[in-house]
Amino acid sequence: MALENTIDRYFMAKVRNPQEEERYAKQSAKREALIAKGKTVDWKVVPKTVYDLDELKGDIVRVVDNLIERYQAYIAAAGEVDFAARTVELIDYFKLKASQVVNVVTKTMARERAIKLMEEVGIPEPRIRYNQYPFEFSGGMRQRIVIAIALAADPDILICDEPTTALDVTIQAQILELINRLKEERNLSVIFITHDLGVVANMADDIAVMYAGKVVEYGTVEDIFYDPRHPYTWALLASMPDLDTKEKLDAIPGTPPNMVYPPVGDAFADRNKYAMKIDFEQQPPEFEVSPTHWAATWLLHPDAPKVEPPKIITDRIARMRKAEGENA
Repeated sequence: MALENTIDRYFMAKVRNPQEEERYAKQSAKREALIAKGKTVDWKVVPKTVYDLDELKGDIVRVVDNLIERYQAYIAAAGEVDFAARTVELIDYFKLKASQVVNVVTKTMARERAIKLMEEVGIPEPRIRYNQYPFEFSGGMRQRIVIAIALAADPDILICDEPTTALDVTIQAQILELINRLKEERNLSVIFITHDLGVVANMADDIAVMYAGKVVEYGTVEDIFYDPRHPYTWALLASMPDLDTKEKLDAIPGTPPNMVYPPVGDAFADRNKYAMKIDFEQQPPEFEVSPTHWAATWLLHPDAPKVEPPKIITDRIARMRKAEGENA
């Protein structure tokens, strides 16, 4: 930075010195001409600001000499330097500086970028659509526009909060296919926030089941759908219809707690038919089921009674495993 500044000062002075000399000469000549005509001149010529180019050259040489000495010292001490740590420091520094850069975008650049994003998310005739109002778009197209807006910042993580709500099944499938394609093309991580377990089963690699603002079970998609352990996860799966289930679907009784006045124990205890006394007194810790799977429920405590998932869930898991075996 010091070298860049000294070089900039030199070339700035090289351009401005002649301009300053010319300005000073013109103002001086004008003042002297007015005085020569006997007129009263109540202003003075602004002194000229001229930089010594030789001195500025000397500044550049000194900075270069300092850099040479500095790098020679680095080379001499190379054996004592932790280059891995220094690399991390430099990367963090460059990230910080890069985050401070503001891109200057003209209207034309912004328009072309918007059209390109519209094309990327599958909007037909994007140059025509660019000039249309939101009410002229269908629900699926509006969802695509929202995705395009999210992609405009080139994110590493795309957060989709109920991305298929209020869309018909065909459009839902198209939006999910679009998100999957963008994930592969842009190397994105995608966080889905949804109540649609069908979407979760088809899109997710890892699942976090949340209740009352807290993750109550976490695992891979196989862990959650084939080996659920939390009663709330059981309740969600038991209330999900499929083509083969003949039993009546289980509804989750009660209502969610008022988190302005959070309950003392497990937030799901009042709606949990498997709740024990301790559920109303203490929040359960995270019990590990496997290296990729844990659940926050007292049912996993070694001293807890053995409780099996509802029959509707065990039957569904058995059917899915049987179908997988037949397909394999």
